[in-house]
Amino acid sequence: MTNAVVLKSAAEIEIMRGANRIVAGALAMLGERIKPGVTTTQLDAWAEEYARDRGGIPAFKGYRGFPGSLCVSLNEQVVHGIPSNKVVIRSGDIVSIDFGVKWRGYYGDAAITVPVGEVGAQVRELLRVTRESLNRAIAQVQVGNRINDISRAVQEYVEKHGFSVVRQFVGHGIGSQLHEPPEIPNYVRSNGSPRLMAGMVLAIEPMVNIGTAEVKILADGWTVVTRDKKYSAHFEHSVAVTENGPLVLSAWELR
Repeated sequence: MTNAVVLKSAAEIEIMRGANRIVAGALAMLGERIKPGVTTTQLDAWAEEYARDRGGIPAFKGYRGFPGSLCVSLNEQVVHGIPSNKVVIRSGDIVSIDFGVKWRGYYGDAAITVPVGEVGAQVRELLRVTRESLNRAIAQVQVGNRINDISRAVQEYVEKHGFSVVRQFVGHGIGSQLHEPPEIPNYVRSNGSPRLMAGMVLAIEPMVNIGTAEVKILADGWTVVTRDKKYSAHFEHSVAVTENGPLVLSAWELR
């Protein structure tokens, strides 16, 4: 990955909207199908089928050796959970699903966290706060603002509600590559922060923990979990910077 930020034309952003439309549709479909008794491998198969039926290529499958099309992370798993026949969803779980698609040479990327059956009040608040922190971050996607304005919006809202933001993993630029500059942390960094310019496309993805921000990677080399085993939530949108403000390319509707 080079350090240069790649600005996209209106035509390129329109293609990226198409890629993200596939991602959003897949996430909405999965959100309705996530139920007790379903394995995470089944979710993975549904996501891949949905993308391929619409001309999309799953972006994560084979990426640096990742074995699945879908990152599916339950409960204390933060991100990058590997789909498995052995993982059966149960009532009371929260399921983070992160999906990426390549379509006509460009990428889409988004994530949601779905509660299964009855979950506790603190977990419901975790989901609400994480999703709202993403909304507040998106509101800062204005020409002339800085990446730190996005980061600050997430960090301040999350910490005000007593939760913590993961620091080890960050959002990213996206375009003809899945991961492009700039990095988009969910906390304010003290070093230089790039200004936002029209044509940038950003994958903004708050990862929020009930407990501490500390995480570790499991022996599979992928699955990230909270060190204190407390629940974590993850929401993500791909957002274009335009002269008219943020354009959410991966807008979803969950019934």
